[in-house]
Amino acid sequence: MFLHSVNLWNLAFYALMVFMATVGLWDVFFGFEENKCSMSYMFEYPEYQKIELPKKLAKRYPAYELYLYGEGSYAEEHKVLPLTGIPVLFLPGNAGSYKQVRSIGSIALRKAEDIDFKYHFDFFSVNFNEELVALYGGSLQKQTKFVHECIKTILKLYKGQEFAPKSVAIIGHSMGGLVARALLTLKNFKQDLINLLITQATPHVAPVMPLDRFITDFYMTVNNYWILNARHINLTTLSVAGGFRDYQVRSGLTFLPKLSHHTSALSVVSSAVPKTWVSTDHLSIVWCKQLQLTTIRAFFDLIDADTKQITQNPKKKLSVLNHHFIRHPAKHFEENPSIISDLTGTSMWVPVKVSKWTYVAYNESDKIYFTFPLANHRKIYTHVYCQSTMLDTNSWIFGCINSTSMCRQGVDLSWKAELLPTIKSLTLRLQDYPSLSHLVVYVPSIHGSKFVVDCEFFKKETRSIQLPVTHLFSFGLSSRKVILNTSGLFYNIELLNFGQIYQAFKINVVSKCSGVKEEITSIYKLHIPWSYEDSLTIAQVPSSTEISVKLHIAQPENDSHVALLKMYTSSDCQYEVTVKTSFSQILGQVVRFHGGALPAYVISSILLAYGGQLYSLFSTGHCLEYAAMLDKEAKPYKVDPFVIMVKFLLGYKWFKEFWDMLLLPELDAIVLTSQSMCFPLVSLILFLFGTCTAYWGGLLSSTSVRLLSSLWLTLKRPSELPKDMKIISPDWPILTVILIIVSWTTCGAFAILLTYLYYVFKIVHLQASLTTFKNSQTVNPKHSRRSEKKSSHHKDSTVHHLRLSASDAEDSLRMHSTVINLLTWIVLLSMPSLIYWLKNLRYYFKLNPDPCKPLAFILIPTMAVLGNTYTASIKSSKLLKTTSQFPLPLAVGVIAFGSAHLYRVPCFVFIPLLLHALCNFM
Repeated sequence: MFLHSVNLWNLAFYALMVFMATVGLWDVFFGFEENKCSMSYMFEYPEYQKIELPKKLAKRYPAYELYLYGEGSYAEEHKVLPLTGIPVLFLPGNAGSYKQVRSIGSIALRKAEDIDFKYHFDFFSVNFNEELVALYGGSLQKQTKFVHECIKTILKLYKGQEFAPKSVAIIGHSMGGLVARALLTLKNFKQDLINLLITQATPHVAPVMPLDRFITDFYMTVNNYWILNARHINLTTLSVAGGFRDYQVRSGLTFLPKLSHHTSALSVVSSAVPKTWVSTDHLSIVWCKQLQLTTIRAFFDLIDADTKQITQNPKKKLSVLNHHFIRHPAKHFEENPSIISDLTGTSMWVPVKVSKWTYVAYNESDKIYFTFPLANHRKIYTHVYCQSTMLDTNSWIFGCINSTSMCRQGVDLSWKAELLPTIKSLTLRLQDYPSLSHLVVYVPSIHGSKFVVDCEFFKKETRSIQLPVTHLFSFGLSSRKVILNTSGLFYNIELLNFGQIYQAFKINVVSKCSGVKEEITSIYKLHIPWSYEDSLTIAQVPSSTEISVKLHIAQPENDSHVALLKMYTSSDCQYEVTVKTSFSQILGQVVRFHGGALPAYVISSILLAYGGQLYSLFSTGHCLEYAAMLDKEAKPYKVDPFVIMVKFLLGYKWFKEFWDMLLLPELDAIVLTSQSMCFPLVSLILFLFGTCTAYWGGLLSSTSVRLLSSLWLTLKRPSELPKDMKIISPDWPILTVILIIVSWTTCGAFAILLTYLYYVFKIVHLQASLTTFKNSQTVNPKHSRRSEKKSSHHKDSTVHHLRLSASDAEDSLRMHSTVINLLTWIVLLSMPSLIYWLKNLRYYFKLNPDPCKPLAFILIPTMAVLGNTYTASIKSSKLLKTTSQFPLPLAVGVIAFGSAHLYRVPCFVFIPLLLHALCNFM
């Protein structure tokens, strides 16, 4: 019946939308590199020592706890307090466990053992009872206050020690990082209590799913404070994102708000972190060995030798974080590195006059200094590039001033180098070093180790090649190509016209090598100049390598930099680079950046169909099928033009003042624009996806009602169609009062769920009654004709004393099926607070604060009336025409104000439901 109301073309369209949405979802959930993180293991059995909290604190926060992590002898020794180390507090995120501290805690313990516990860290972890704070924001403020108390408790554990700490370092995973930032908003919080904040996969910019106003209010409070007080916040903060593997929190949300980028804040994607170079998912970011090793190295380099605590010097903190997380020069960190190095000792000095040079070192017994005179090269070339496959941390490249054959002291250029997975490299622009007469490459004496050193002088224009990317709507049917024929070691491919998040490409690099006997490695690095979101691909050549190219953050308007594909190549190979648009990845970007707004578009489509059904009931006396009305009414041009027009008018001061005078909230489209999330035609695409979802959701709902009615008929044969259509049944007042009491004393979402189940039961009962009537009509047609005449005769009587006819029952079922679709989405959007309440039921019987309670108070009596409403009882209502006109502006309102604030959506849904219910009385 449901499928028959849709023509084949529309059915094909809905199937196409499902296919496109599936492609986009596949790209988000599966279209990324395999997990290259090494698992971090504990060397000894992990132990979590519970820290006793003051009784008042424990009573105020019964669900929360504080633990100290330890292993083996360390755990045994520290069961007797006080402590002697450096305190670090780990804050888990949404549904996170306090035990997630074990990875970084164990690695820090091993590092301390390596230096004979000269310094060591004490890792604490907070148990938040695995609360769903990303979906229910009512406990975020409570968590923040508890963490403040924990910090004060931790510092008391060190009282009386010679080097007692006055502050703690915090590592926050997911929402734990936001809670850490929120500490600064507390009135009685002292900023000096935190000396360092590292967040992992924390959505700083906005909530992933804004399902209640408490989350958005919390975000607004935290971000506004950090923006307005940026000059006064001295807290060194590092935000690490997981990259494309993290489909729960996209990396663009983890970058700290732009205005708060004071001198002590850094944001980076894990794929760009030196010595990590991998993308992590939302959970593996806390145990990824490569990333945790980098973090612990930074922690130990941050220690002040005098205080034996983390340094209070903000410049040193930022310098350490830059060294380990932004650009690693393949050198151990030094706070004040010596720029001038002595080049002495028994060694050979070998002059090199060629512009391109390669040296293979193997079993060298003497130290060798290779000198490159720069005078002649300056006339021809602009840059020099050197690389070495020996990845030790010793200085390896120097510059000499006014030297002829050898120099006793040289400028250590090794600090300018960059560490890559298989090489360390250095590129110098010659005009930046006018005082240097020679470049010196140092090869140490080695035994048994083989490595290769390469240097070449070149002109910048010969190594910088422009490659315009293909158009968005080329759908991968066209491509652009460049061929690198010269035998260089390094190339910059400039990806022109690439800077938007809706762009996505596949770059194919084909390498062809001649006379190569050994295995050669090439490195392809996608460099995004306006953010630290680089990614690396290592390829064994000759080969054909495919690289996915897309962005986490769009290019700022005032930024003129160009995205680069840096290629570290082999001189024995030729390379062919081809770029083409990837349609599947574009769909993936739509889902990644805007998938959270889909419920708003689904409900907007359902509202349009609902309004069409109400109008058909008013104009023809019959309610048309939901699927047919969806095809007819759910059109993008009924919604999008109004939103676009309002967004345009808000650019004018007079309209903005009028808008503010009406106390209307900011348009969601403007919010998304401020977050650089502007896709062309994205609203149209989402509307089509929403209509498709509304259609298949309606099919599922209709099928479920029929199956449940069949089950009901199997268990208990129902009575005939209702003889008396009473709007207010005897059980209505009692049921309403009970559900309101449930909402008041427990959880509003729980009462909404019970109301939903009651409504579904009424519709299933009506469906079963109609099925019984049709079956009896088939068995005894004469009797059914008499019944139909009798029903027809009753239609002239009062509405409240009608016997419901089969046609009226079918019309009512069509209307109720649409209402069920709307109510289903309200239940889904309220489900997180219900899950949170159930999870904490042993601590709190009443959910406080409750985001669904106001909605429940209105929805319960409304749905109780609608459960007893039939089309025959409202088609003559004076309010019906007005009611049928409301869903259209409300559908516009859902998109305008609910796409980025999902908790507002139910407010637009209950209005037409309430008017529908009132039609029974007016």
